[in-house]
Amino acid sequence: QVQLVESGGGLVQAGGSLRLSCAASVRTFSNVVMAWFRQAPGKEREFVGTIHWSASTYYADSVKGRFTISRDNDRNKVYLEMNSLKPEDTGVYYCAADPTRDSKWPYKGGNFRSWGQGNQVTVSS
Repeated sequence: QVQLVESGGGLVQAGGSLRLSCAASVRTFSNVVMAWFRQAPGKEREFVGTIHWSASTYYADSVKGRFTISRDNDRNKVYLEMNSLKPEDTGVYYCAADPTRDSKWPYKGGNFRSWGQGNQVTVSS
């Protein structure tokens, strides 16, 4: 199982930017599909985006054009760059790794074997 440790996040004004990082403890990180999800207070977990081991990406419509997912296979890290943040982007952000075999790209359903601890992102208006 992949161990995931997230960092980054915090409080930012609307229109600002933040970057989240997720470090993975796994021998073959370059073969692992990674994803980001978020959960706002009182709401269900929401898909944000996925990055394939080939570096192909897929984003939720709500973040497309504002968020960018990237990966550094040498450092075993995945990043979520968030620009033009809106108050509705507020929530706890989770990175996820290694989708289960019964799920398919872009893995929006959240069937991943490993999850990070979550990081709070708060966007003030």
